[in-house]
Amino acid sequence: MHAFEYLRPAEVGQATATVAADPAASFLAGGTTQLDLMKDGVLAPDRLVDITRLPLRGVDRDGDTLVVGALTSMEELAAEPAVAELLPVVHEALLLGASVQLRNMATIGGNLLQRTRCRYFRDPTTPCNKRHRGAGCAALDGVHRGHAVLGTSEHCIATHASDLAVALVALDAAVRVSGPDGGERRVPLTDLYRTPGDTPDVETVLEHGELITAVEVPLLPPGARSHYLKIRDRASYDFALTSVAVALVVEDGVVRRARVGLGGLATVPWRAWAAEDVLLGAPARTDVFHAAGRAALDGAVPRRDNAFKVELGRRALVRALQTVSGVYW
Repeated sequence: MHAFEYLRPAEVGQATATVAADPAASFLAGGTTQLDLMKDGVLAPDRLVDITRLPLRGVDRDGDTLVVGALTSMEELAAEPAVAELLPVVHEALLLGASVQLRNMATIGGNLLQRTRCRYFRDPTTPCNKRHRGAGCAALDGVHRGHAVLGTSEHCIATHASDLAVALVALDAAVRVSGPDGGERRVPLTDLYRTPGDTPDVETVLEHGELITAVEVPLLPPGARSHYLKIRDRASYDFALTSVAVALVVEDGVVRRARVGLGGLATVPWRAWAAEDVLLGAPARTDVFHAAGRAALDGAVPRRDNAFKVELGRRALVRALQTVSGVYW
């Protein structure tokens, strides 16, 4: 492993300033992705700034919003009663997102920023535009069964790996970000991630040295029902081939509110705005759900090995909508 300096500050400002001052420095939290990538030679920081001493852990309620400290572990958030009772879609996404061992180490902030599981990104012997812009993309003509069909470019088709991010994107969650100058800003999760375009190595709108300190999760309104459906090769533990986060309010047989997120299909946690447009104000019926599924995957760009994901994604959305609404006809 590449030699590096290890620091463990106790203040947010000290941590952000240290990373901002060194282009070869990075934050370290739970380490469940970062350390693997360092061992594989994908990442080689000269300085690791361990943030686990920072006071960024815990869950508070601010009116109709849960404020989750960025260092709260996935397991801690899953065990929070308000999450299990009021946000089933988040609770299910957390439990399906990793093994118990990983959930005890992985932090919420780190989960949202985890790197892709694309095998070519994680193999330094193969070309990857996400590792080195302009190097090429081995996945385009390689094994890409698990890769994206939405939000892709000719430079990258890697999927985002987080289940939790899919649920939070659907719920209009936002992150609080602290910068090296002491400033803070709020970024809606739908604006945090960048599709690859010509710069697949730039994955979020965060600047170097900016740190996610908390996540704001709006609670669902009264009468809402939600669900996270994940389809994967192995039920024991695996990343999503397709996943769907759905939250609906149905009154008198009509969809009054709809939120839909998709995972495993896109280069970023995908908000399915087009599907929501189909559902809003429409009768809660299976033919409407199928129309929403078609709208959600409209514009998909399948390739040789992953074309099945288009139909799989459509059917997964229909199934999730049926489960949430209780309507199967």
